[in-house]
Order: sequence, then C-alpha cells, then structure tokens
Amino acid sequence: MGVKLFLLGIFIWLFMTLWNIDGTAWLASAGVIGIAVGFAAKDTLANLISGVSIIADAPYKIGDYIVLDTGERGVVTELGIRSTRLLTRDDVEISIPNAVMGNAKITNESGGPAIEHRIRIPIGVAYGTETSKVVEVLEDVARTNSMILEHPEPRVRMRAFGESSLDFELLGWIKYPEQRGLARHNILMEIDQRLRDEGIQIPFPQRDLHIKEASSNSEDISEETE
Repeated sequence: MGVKLFLLGIFIWLFMTLWNIDGTAWLASAGVIGIAVGFAAKDTLANLISGVSIIADAPYKIGDYIVLDTGERGVVTELGIRSTRLLTRDDVEISIPNAVMGNAKITNESGGPAIEHRIRIPIGVAYGTETSKVVEVLEDVARTNSMILEHPEPRVRMRAFGESSLDFELLGWIKYPEQRGLARHNILMEIDQRLRDEGIQIPFPQRDLHIKEASSNSEDISEETE
C-alpha cells in the first residue's frame, strides 16, 4: 500500500514537471477541492486513513487468523487500501472496511511468539471417582491424539468441586488456530469413549427435593376455625 501511494505521488510530480505545469496554483485550488471531496467521500477517506494506520500499527498481517468483536473470524487473505478480506472456515471471503477494522477489538490468534494455539476442554466426573485415574486417562487421550502437539506438553488440571461433578480441564496445544473445532471434536469423542471403557461416570445436574409435612400447630388452628 505504501509503495502504491509513493509511486502515485512520483507519477503526478513527473507529469507536472514534464509538462511545465506550475504546481502552486494547483496546490492552492487543491485545498478547496479537498474540502468538497472530503465531505462527499468521507467514508472512503476514513477507510483510506484507517488502512494506513493498520499498516503502520500492524495489529495483523496476511495469513493471520483473527477474530473480531462482532463475531467475524477467519484468515486474512488481503489487506487493501479500502478494506481487509477474511477467508472464513466456510471458505467464504468477506470484505470488511478498514474504518470498521480500525475501531474494532481484534483478537489475533496467530499473534505472539508462536502460531500454535492452546485449547481448553472442561470435563466433569461424578463425585467419588478417583481423581488420579481421571488425570491419567485425560493425559493419555491428549498424548495419543495426532492433533495435539507434544511440545508444549499437554496437561490436566482439577479446577473445582462443582455442584454435581468434580471439574477438570484438559489443556493442549494445536498447530493452527483454525483447527480448534476439529481438534475439540476428536478429543471429546475420545474422552467419552475412554471414560466409558474405564467406568468413569459423567454426571448430569441433579437436585434433591425435600417436602416437609404440615406442623401440628397448623392442624390445631384449622380445627378451631371449623
């Protein structure tokens, strides 16, 4: 984008030099014309200025997987003067004006020192289950899954004593952020099968209902009323 703007400026300067055009008068009139054009094309100018700001600030680059606060997510395929293009997981390319990108909260999941992405999978097991056995099963599932990286090493953490379950969380790293959905699907399927094989129960929310009998005082009051 910077090269295009620079070459355009050089082309205009050479054109005026070759034809001996006095640029002073043009610059004077450019101020008035610029005001009129600014009001007529304020959205286009906003996109242009935002595009330059994005290039200078570099919150993302081509090939990064980003998520906007409005819900759009995908891989950046093109960063233009007017808009940014994203390729979604549905293989649909969407074009977002740079003015919107400049004011949006952007999560760059490909940013940081590495492109690997960590996924978190919560699991709840029934009370009374041997916790060390749960950790062993979940770690084994992560180690044998082809989409989970060996380094950094996956790990399991017990998070809380839930209302109906002992709450654990499996933490693992995948190579690309866009693989998150498929990786979670595969791991959840394997966890369900392994827990069934090991006889470990996945509980569902339960509530105990206690019904108290009417007190004798209320019975006496009803008899006096009769």
